[in-house]
Amino acid sequence: MPEKIRTMDKESWTPRTSTGIKVKAGEITTLEQVVESGKPILEPELVDALLPDMESETLQIKTTQRVTDSGKRTKFRVVTVIGDRKGHVGIGVGKSDELKPAMDYAIRDAKKHMIAIGMGCGSWECKCSIRHSVLSKTVGKEGSTIVTLKPAPRGVGLAANDVVKKVLGMAGVKDIWSSMHGGKNVYNMAIATKNALDGLNTLKPRA
Repeated sequence: MPEKIRTMDKESWTPRTSTGIKVKAGEITTLEQVVESGKPILEPELVDALLPDMESETLQIKTTQRVTDSGKRTKFRVVTVIGDRKGHVGIGVGKSDELKPAMDYAIRDAKKHMIAIGMGCGSWECKCSIRHSVLSKTVGKEGSTIVTLKPAPRGVGLAANDVVKKVLGMAGVKDIWSSMHGGKNVYNMAIATKNALDGLNTLKPRA
């Protein structure tokens, strides 16, 4: 189940990058401005300041064991999706000897890989002005996994598998037709979906 993300206090944050300094000073007020600048998000706190109403959901928890001189050691690997359901989403991976730190690392990693999505209604069956779907067909790929997203009319819901559905839900997409081909690795499915959504930002606006 999705969980509310605890964000840091903006006043107690001491930014270390030029983008972070501008965010704290109020010169940058949206994630879209950060994305358009082309600069990477190096401080998770920057996202906390711009998107205070985010949720997270764990997509996968895997354990691995390796033998050391002191015996077997278990390591956790967590894949997490975060978003505000208002056009912003990120995928992150965290690893640790304990589960809770691995989950925290995954959330921090996801904040560094947030994207802003251009949503709308591209369905010929609907043609409304509500931002409930995507504007056009879009395709994303990661590894051998390919995810295709197509605009759907209001009321269809998220016609997708569980992983794709969770990523789209966190992004704020409410109606979609989707298909997936290739490998079914959870991380690849999540990233391919994010890449498909990010591809919408390269579309030329309609005249």
